[in-house]
Amino acid sequence: MEFLQQSQYLPVLLIGLIVGYLSGLLGKGGSAISTPALQIFAGVNPFFALASPLPASITSTLSATAVYSKEKLFNKRVILLSAAFGVPATISGSWLSSYLPGKMLMIMTALFIMITGMSLMYSFMRNKPHDETTVSSEQVPAGKLLIAALFIGFLSGLLANAGGILFSSFFIKKLKMPIKQALACAVVLSAILSVPGALTHWWLGHIDWNIALLLSLTAFPASYLGAKTAVKMKTPALEKLFALTLIVFGVYDIFFTIMK
Repeated sequence: MEFLQQSQYLPVLLIGLIVGYLSGLLGKGGSAISTPALQIFAGVNPFFALASPLPASITSTLSATAVYSKEKLFNKRVILLSAAFGVPATISGSWLSSYLPGKMLMIMTALFIMITGMSLMYSFMRNKPHDETTVSSEQVPAGKLLIAALFIGFLSGLLANAGGILFSSFFIKKLKMPIKQALACAVVLSAILSVPGALTHWWLGHIDWNIALLLSLTAFPASYLGAKTAVKMKTPALEKLFALTLIVFGVYDIFFTIMK
């Protein structure tokens, strides 16, 4: 397999800039965008495009975490329980990624993201009052959270994805979190789940570290700016932007997966 060439550096840096900003803004690791973008715009080998963004996800999400921590939006129970079950599930999914055909699974995941986005958009448009009261630890149903963490963690490892979009969507839909708290918790979990995923895919030889480094260079500061934007945005606007982004990403990933 060919590693990254010097002529590909600039497109990769620009992808890191855009993906990093969206990661901070929407509480996600960014793999869902960066994987197809690396193949289309930078001509990166599909094998490396899938897993190489994971190390960059760690740095970009940590950058956004610094912003959200100042706003005291974290729910420690949600983060700890999700991480405790999501991490081993991510490792299991990463190991199986070498043995299972991922195309249909990617399409199913993209469909799920698109449908979730449409459902959230309908919900956000219908409900006029916007409750911004954060969800406390006592309000979190542990059983429902653990099942979701196992499922999302496994899928994240299988698709070399940090799982931020799936976690934030679950927190909004099922735990009834206000969007800013949901994004804050999701961005921390994206950072945590990216670590075992990156290490496992590295061991399997799926990562080009030149790509990972270049993405990190621009994604790290851009993610901080994205998180700052999210914190300052009015809740109704952020909700609609989040739902619309899910729809667009879902359609984009379906089209890209079918056409490649």
